[in-house]
Amino acid sequence: MTALAAYFVLLIIAILSTIPPIAISVMNALFSRLRPFWAIICACASRRAPKRAFTLVLDAGHGGKDAGCVGRLTNEKSITLDVARRVADIVRRECPKVNVLLTRDDDRYLTLQRRADIANDAHGDLFISIHVNSVDNKSRGRESVKGTSVYALGAEKSQNTLSVAMRENAVIELEDDYTESYRGFDPHSSESYIIFELTNNLHLSQSLDFAALAQRDLVSHANRADKGVRQAGFWVLWATSMPSVLIELDFICNPRQEEFLNSENGRNLCAEA
Repeated sequence: MTALAAYFVLLIIAILSTIPPIAISVMNALFSRLRPFWAIICACASRRAPKRAFTLVLDAGHGGKDAGCVGRLTNEKSITLDVARRVADIVRRECPKVNVLLTRDDDRYLTLQRRADIANDAHGDLFISIHVNSVDNKSRGRESVKGTSVYALGAEKSQNTLSVAMRENAVIELEDDYTESYRGFDPHSSESYIIFELTNNLHLSQSLDFAALAQRDLVSHANRADKGVRQAGFWVLWATSMPSVLIELDFICNPRQEEFLNSENGRNLCAEA
């Protein structure tokens, strides 16, 4: 092989960024006659493609005409937006290399599918949907129920988890053409939820791992009662193509828990957790 041919072989390898800097220096000395051209190539080859920033998508549940669960002092859409903003501030301060995106940063209505589309279009790496829980007005113990749960996508294990999923999914009824937009999905029909059982969720393991971490700190740091990591058929988790969880911070129907969720300290603790 001639010296010139060997040079071009090494040049190709350099472009693929496999030659260490010391080897590039040696090659510069060997091929000094071609140094101007080689210097340009070396500069280009040494520039590695920038690693894409980790993108965290925070979804403040409900908004606009959809108030979510309503308590005596406040409502779900206000709590979730405030907590989501606090989480964003913390991450931006503590992890400046993380790209943080909020699906909504004001009191606006977004469809469930639009929330998922925003996350997918941003090529998100983790999707966190923040919510507040409640139970039916006729339920016994309505004002004493308490606790936090973090959900990943999956089949309902109990009537309680199915009820939570049905309530959250029911917001699609605020859309005029929801039966078409959501492919005939009926949020009130248990038969419709078979779609989530048949789905092969590629990110389930990662979602459950993060859910366990979030649940642990919501219990230990925010001092919430532990209602466990669960799986349920939330449309917004099914439609996102990344690890994703839905967090129910606590029960707004319980006056004591609502007071906590409406306080500066309570929202800070939830956001930190």
